[in-house]
Amino acid sequence: MMNSSASSHIPKPRNICFISSNQVWGGSEELWYRTALTFAKGGHRVSVYKPFIADSREATVLRGSGCRIHDLAGPRHAPTRLRKLVSQVWKASRYLQDRLLARGLRALQPDLVVVSQGLNYDGWYAGEVCRKLGIPFVLVSQKASDLYWPHDRMHAELRGVFGAAQRAFFVSEHNLRLTEEQLGMALPNGILVRNPYNADWSNPLPWPSAGAEESVRLACLARLDAREKGQDLLLRVLAMPKWRTRDISVQFYGSGHNANGLKGMAAYLGLENVQFPGYSATPAKIWETAHGLILPSRCEGLPLSLVEAMLSGRVAIVTDVAGNREALQDGVSGFLAESATEAALDAALERAWQQRGSWPSIGRQAAEAARSLVSPDPVGEFKAMLEDLIRSDRREKAAKG
Repeated sequence: MMNSSASSHIPKPRNICFISSNQVWGGSEELWYRTALTFAKGGHRVSVYKPFIADSREATVLRGSGCRIHDLAGPRHAPTRLRKLVSQVWKASRYLQDRLLARGLRALQPDLVVVSQGLNYDGWYAGEVCRKLGIPFVLVSQKASDLYWPHDRMHAELRGVFGAAQRAFFVSEHNLRLTEEQLGMALPNGILVRNPYNADWSNPLPWPSAGAEESVRLACLARLDAREKGQDLLLRVLAMPKWRTRDISVQFYGSGHNANGLKGMAAYLGLENVQFPGYSATPAKIWETAHGLILPSRCEGLPLSLVEAMLSGRVAIVTDVAGNREALQDGVSGFLAESATEAALDAALERAWQQRGSWPSIGRQAAEAARSLVSPDPVGEFKAMLEDLIRSDRREKAAKG
């Protein structure tokens, strides 16, 4: 891992721009957000572009640090309902965002633009604007999935954008390989990056009181989005007769557009061992009482909840999607379901159940594995890589001119 302290700071203030394509806020926003704050506090000129950011708590913090905020959903004084309506019309939204970005970037002439996208292609338009303007940029892709392939109408431009990026950052090797397959091209500029997390890197939590004969408490931390996060699979597994009779419970933490549907499904199945506490602003506290994490995801990048659970010394039971296999070894530092299916999830949960007496030692192995996966300072590492790119670009321009 890179030691961020070994990289010297940029000698004088630079213009750095961060663009997020996500319309909502989630864990995937934390990397660019915290990095932007770090650059701003270091005296650099930082600009941020993101849809529906203007009135958010994060925008207030960014402004307080001197960052300039630009809402890609349109002017703040425009009615929110109108801005959301425009954003749902793809062509109109793209046209407005392209014009706003092009005008702003042309005036700013930033030394580097960081384009953060939730999926591996939903922010490509921002990279295309940078490419046309000749402005250096990097891409950060927080997720790639077989469920989502870029449409052919954008394929050629998308290849051009990824090829022109100074770096294409991914949160897992799986996401990098899949993106290369979807683009039909190698990405020699592809590189891994890790997201910041809410857990103590060096000190796993004490194991909650539990033995083989005591209740097993699992937590499922994910956006309540059945298509991607697969909570419906887990509910069907828990509805199996054997799991109804075992002393096991699952807390579904999170919010999302399937919250009512999943609660209704649990009620319909008559499940008494599940609860939906909602979104938790303090995920670290969950691991003080939960024995393990269970994630039935159909697609991921590298789940923050997995990293946080492992660093906390908890057992993880997850599907073999995206970066999950890169994080843990099945049967050693956690349990992998071979696929995102009810049968595979049930089999993995059964293996975990049969070894529940070994969970404390498996949790210790998980914490050790997580420390080799992520550094104590992911934001510092990312910032150092961006600083290196800015310095290299400046040296190249100086040599030419």
